[in-house]
Amino acid sequence: MAFEICGPYQLRVRFEDGTEQTIDFLSVLAGELLGPLRNKTLFEQVRIDPEVHTLVWPNGADFDPATLHDWPKYAGDLASRARQWNLFPT
Repeated sequence: MAFEICGPYQLRVRFEDGTEQTIDFLSVLAGELLGPLRNKTLFEQVRIDPEVHTLVWPNGADFDPATLHDWPKYAGDLASRARQWNLFPT
């Protein structure tokens, strides 16, 4: 897996099978773990975990590689959950 920052809260992620996704994370950045990533400086500290080969941030936020690979399939549900987290903050 490889990635590049391609816009505000957007990453272009390339996978070992040759596919890539351009992912806009803004709609899912809510709640205790993902909400802090709305801080652009923190969001841009994204790295690839050397052991599990997924995107991780210094605050412990991460995304399952399969979810990233098939982002269009999961994006709507994740955004819906994020809206709920904003309605009922912890």
